[in-house]
Amino acid sequence: MNKYLNHNHKRNDSKKNDETMIFGLRPVIEMLKSGKEIDKLMVQQGLTGETYGELRKILKDKNIACQYVPIEKLNRLTNKNHQGVIGYLAAITYQTIEEVVPFLFEKGKNPIILVLDRITDVRNFGAITRTAECAGVDCIVIPDKGAAQVNSDAIKTSAGALLKVPVCRVSNLRTTLEYLKKSGLQIVACSEKADKLFDEVEYIKPTVVILGSEEDGVSHELLKLSDNFVKIPLFGEIASLNVSVAAGVLLYEVIKQRKK
Repeated sequence: MNKYLNHNHKRNDSKKNDETMIFGLRPVIEMLKSGKEIDKLMVQQGLTGETYGELRKILKDKNIACQYVPIEKLNRLTNKNHQGVIGYLAAITYQTIEEVVPFLFEKGKNPIILVLDRITDVRNFGAITRTAECAGVDCIVIPDKGAAQVNSDAIKTSAGALLKVPVCRVSNLRTTLEYLKKSGLQIVACSEKADKLFDEVEYIKPTVVILGSEEDGVSHELLKLSDNFVKIPLFGEIASLNVSVAAGVLLYEVIKQRKK
C-alpha cells in the first residue's frame, strides 16, 4: 500500500476511518493528473517551492478549488510528512450540468433539479439527498466551496441515495442557474421572506428548486435569478423548519401537481 495513503488518521476532524486521505505534494499531484475525483484539498498557507508551483498550475488548469489553512490544522489531521498538502478522494463521481441537462431532455424527462446553496451540515445534506431520490429528482447541484463534504457520513445518511442521484459540483452557482434558465427551466427559491406559499406556484414545467442554509437562507445573488420565491407556512413558535424537511415539503408538492 502506498505510504501516503492514510486510512486511520486521528478522529479530531470527525472523519470516518474509511475515507481515503492522500498527503504529500507528489502523491497529490499524481492523483490530480490521474483524473480521480477529489472531494477536498487543503494547502498550507504560504507554501512555496518548485513542486508546489507545479501543483498550483494543475489546480488552475483543472479549475480545482482548495482551502489554504494553517499548518497546525494539517498537523492535527495526520502526524505523517504531509509536506503542506492533504487531499481526500471523492466518495462519488461527479457529473457536469452541461451533460446532465441535455441528456434529461433527450430522454423525454421533465426535469426536477435541486440546487443546494451553502448547505454545510453533512447529515442534512444526506437526508435531503435521500428525500430527493425518493421524489424522483433528476440532479442535485452543489457548490465546490461552502458545501457539505460528500463523504461516507453523507452516503450513510442518504441511505445510499448519493450513489443513485447525479450530483454536479460547480464553481459558480450563479453561472449554473443562468445556464439552467437558458435551457428552459424555471427557478423557484425557498425563502422565508417570500410572499407566495409553496403551493401557490405551478411546478408542471421543468423546474429548479433552490434551498439555502438554515442560518442565511438562499443568497441574494441567487434570489435575483429566481422566477418565483416561495415559503412554507409556520404555525408554531420555532422560526424555521429543518432544511431537509423543507426539501420534502417542496419536492412532494412538485410530485402532487405533476400527478394531476
